[in-house]
Amino acid sequence: MRILTTGTTYYPALNGQAVFTVNLAEGLAQRGHEVLVAVPSDEIRATRRERKRVRIECIESISMKKWHQDAYISLFPEKAVEKIIDDFQPEIIHIHDHYPLSHVFAVAAQRHKIKSVGTNHFMPENLASYALWLSRFKSFFNWAGWKWMLESYNRLNIVTAQSKNAADLVRKQGLHPPVFPVSCGIDLHRFRPDPSIDWKSCRERYGLDPNRKVFLFVGRVDGEKMLHILLQAMSLLQRDDVQLGIAGRGSAREGLMAMAEELKLGDRVVFTGFVPNEDLHPLLNSVDVFVMPSEAELLSLATLEAMACARPVLLANAVALPELVTEGVNGYLFRPSDPADAAKYIDLMASQPECWPKMGQASLEKAQYHGLDNTVSQYEMLYEHLLTGKPLVGLEQ
Repeated sequence: MRILTTGTTYYPALNGQAVFTVNLAEGLAQRGHEVLVAVPSDEIRATRRERKRVRIECIESISMKKWHQDAYISLFPEKAVEKIIDDFQPEIIHIHDHYPLSHVFAVAAQRHKIKSVGTNHFMPENLASYALWLSRFKSFFNWAGWKWMLESYNRLNIVTAQSKNAADLVRKQGLHPPVFPVSCGIDLHRFRPDPSIDWKSCRERYGLDPNRKVFLFVGRVDGEKMLHILLQAMSLLQRDDVQLGIAGRGSAREGLMAMAEELKLGDRVVFTGFVPNEDLHPLLNSVDVFVMPSEAELLSLATLEAMACARPVLLANAVALPELVTEGVNGYLFRPSDPADAAKYIDLMASQPECWPKMGQASLEKAQYHGLDNTVSQYEMLYEHLLTGKPLVGLEQ
């Protein structure tokens, strides 16, 4: 199959959408499909390159780094889009967002009668911290955000979402095409329990205490991740044997560091900074519990990667995160935006180190369903269904 995939972000960006798009594109290419990725250029000018059998067309763009370090937008890309379609002759066009470049591809797919798929990674909450005063009008802001998304996605043949809850969410907004839950998938060969890792030296490299019980967040340090809830929880927690690690970079980092100082958290909270991709697997194997306070996760790659490394998890009870937890078995859920409830469960889990191996094993078992090989197979099935009418086996709306 000739598959054209497009979105706003791709390698070397490490946000969830970019990681998923890269994994899917390269997974399809490894199976012998012709894959072209079209994205706004992170060099501003138009460029072309190839990586792991995937042809990457980088379209002239403008930088949006003032708002987000990975953000580039291609304005008025219609000519470039038509040229790519004429040259590549895709059988499938797969969009990953509704921003200008993807929208133009969705319109072009409809006009050229090319089969189309869209994976939704969007919730209006993802943009709230960048929208300043507008996000204060929450009902209008959410309505406008979903309407903007639907303008592109209602043109498609099939839509996918990373979880059942994420699929239900987009259906409720008035989406017309059929929606299938398909996990974003993780590399289970890379993310796995690894007893050979020198966990003490790994902790020390990132400023984490080998003698404390370490709860770790990994991801973008942006407002939507609700990390201030964890800082407030740590200020309520009356114990010095627990340390919170916040790994990543983002627009909220400086404000959170100032907040940690105001709360006098000292070395009970460590901001590790950026963690290179090759260090994620060792770091996840070096901590005790993974924690995710975000209320806008349509699945959470970072949580799944931690689970695949056999870590117990503590997650906010919001959107798709409850799908990853069997309470008391592989972790716990706390009430969203409730520091006291988060502190209660941090205290509970820190007091049960004897339960961590069994809980980690339960996390590992849950993560197996989300293997990348399974995800790539499910997308192949969807594409073949669109092109040939082949029945979908094991995929339900």
